[in-house]
Amino acid sequence: MLFQHVSRVRSLYRRILLLHRVLPPDLKALGDQYVKDEFRKHKTVGSDEAHRFLQEWEVYAAVLWQQAKENRQNSTEKACFGAALPEEKLNDFRDEQIGQLQELMQEATKPNRQFSITESRKPKF
Repeated sequence: MLFQHVSRVRSLYRRILLLHRVLPPDLKALGDQYVKDEFRKHKTVGSDEAHRFLQEWEVYAAVLWQQAKENRQNSTEKACFGAALPEEKLNDFRDEQIGQLQELMQEATKPNRQFSITESRKPKF
């Protein structure tokens, strides 16, 4: 169960929502809603899935923190957020997850956004 790790889950959830404050308003709203939905959906998953879930969101938080830091340092350039999704990870996704990813991509790439989504930037830890 995901809630066996309650303090870790709450801390990660709060950290992600705090990190979203650096995002442009429309991307922040999209990200906040997605995070809330995903954490809600995973409240009752098994131990193995909970562990993978937390690991992936911790990686997301680390990447977002790094990108926010880089964007602050390069304040004259347009803010860039996102990372390439390796094909081997895509192969592990269920059909439902692929559908969610497509919906997110469509929403995030609508015209007139205040941000750009990079495809080649790799996270630096």
